[in-house]
Amino acid sequence: MARTENYVAVDLGAGSGRVVLGSFDGERISLKELHRFANPAIEVLGHLHWDALRLFSEMKEGLRKAAAFKPVSLGVDTWGVDFALLDRNGALIGNPFHYRDSRTNGMQARAFEVVSREEIFEHTGLQFMECNSLYQLLAMKGSAALDAAQTLLMMPDLFHYWFTGVRTCEYSDATTTQFFDPRKRTWATPLLEKLGLPTKICAEIVEPGTLIGALRGAVAAECGAGPMAVVAPAAHDTGSAVAAVPAEPGDWAYISSGTWSLLGVETPKPHVTPAVLEKNFTNEGGVFGATRLLKNICGMWLLEECRREWSRQGIATDYAQLCRDAEACAAFRSLIDVDDPLFIAPGNMPGRIREWCMKSGQPAPETPGQFARAIFESLALKYRSVLNDLAAITGRAPRTLHIVGGGSQNALLCQYAADAAGIPAVAGPVEATAAGNVLLQAIAAGRIADHAEAREAARRSFAPRRYEPSPSAPDWAAAAARL
Repeated sequence: MARTENYVAVDLGAGSGRVVLGSFDGERISLKELHRFANPAIEVLGHLHWDALRLFSEMKEGLRKAAAFKPVSLGVDTWGVDFALLDRNGALIGNPFHYRDSRTNGMQARAFEVVSREEIFEHTGLQFMECNSLYQLLAMKGSAALDAAQTLLMMPDLFHYWFTGVRTCEYSDATTTQFFDPRKRTWATPLLEKLGLPTKICAEIVEPGTLIGALRGAVAAECGAGPMAVVAPAAHDTGSAVAAVPAEPGDWAYISSGTWSLLGVETPKPHVTPAVLEKNFTNEGGVFGATRLLKNICGMWLLEECRREWSRQGIATDYAQLCRDAEACAAFRSLIDVDDPLFIAPGNMPGRIREWCMKSGQPAPETPGQFARAIFESLALKYRSVLNDLAAITGRAPRTLHIVGGGSQNALLCQYAADAAGIPAVAGPVEATAAGNVLLQAIAAGRIADHAEAREAARRSFAPRRYEPSPSAPDWAAAAARL
């Protein structure tokens, strides 16, 4: 009987973080949440920041709880684009900024005054979002913090550094910066130089599944842990989530569904083409050399922001009841472009949705159920549009849509996705990011040979739910044309 090994996956999402124990018995992985903690953006003097020191303390608390299981290794993942700066002594320079901070407003236009949009894309193959690391750096140009910086680490890499004392930058997260060259697989230093940004701060890039180093003795002693390794998973959470998609070989697409909906396909090489630039798609790093060609779509952020506003008004909204109410509402009453810049910032999302609908000549949602229906249908229509674009770009139409992450629990949205796209949707696993993090650690430990074997382990470990397009569904093609 194969031995069971345990791994610690730290997954930092929007709003909360978790320390998860992943166990692999040679056939299947199982996951157990050991510690959950808040991970909000912290407003200080008009700017949004990470609460990095507290988060590290929470991670160590999770490691204390994991110590009894004698884990082999630990790895951290979170969203892309955000970074920390270190001085010449390796100390943190200031509180790392959060990507929703407003300081990047107007930075794309400033960059385009020096380097054209087309040239930036040629260097990086990345979609244009003002929260990208490139524009965060540009917003810091001339600051004392950037002038003093000796090392830039993406946020997971900062925590790996604090755990080990070793500074590296994991590949999948590096690809989200918009100063990484996906064809040369190295930093796009000529682009940084043209923008007058420092290149010396870019750390060594390592592949997903790389052993970074041993857990520092002081941390191990503090947490009561034995000797263990620290491994870079796909440190960008979407990279880890896609690594755990339980897909069979063939033409399939994925949605990593949470605060954002990341919809894409895996390709053997990056697509740095005029069509990708025109559609604002992106080439991000996957595992074992794959590229994730995808589109960032605003996801459950819209509903969660609505719920926050309703809560401030004293209106309680149960998630399951919201979905039931949405299903009972009229189809396609109010549709929105979920990626309109109007919806990016936090605060009064119901008011913004009403504003968008009224400006577009539609009735505004009035009840929470109508808001939820509008959001779910509009997301599904965006999925349909992006899938059509992916088929045109790659010449291959996906035959199955895999939905992973927290949004895969939303049966109504999954059904709408299948109906709108006209292909089956397969939902699960919910904990895809933690699962992928654990699978990459198992590969680093030599327990799993490669990505194909990891996917096979994912298929054995989880029981996804399948949604077929409904023959009685309303006319999604007409709704798409209207939107």
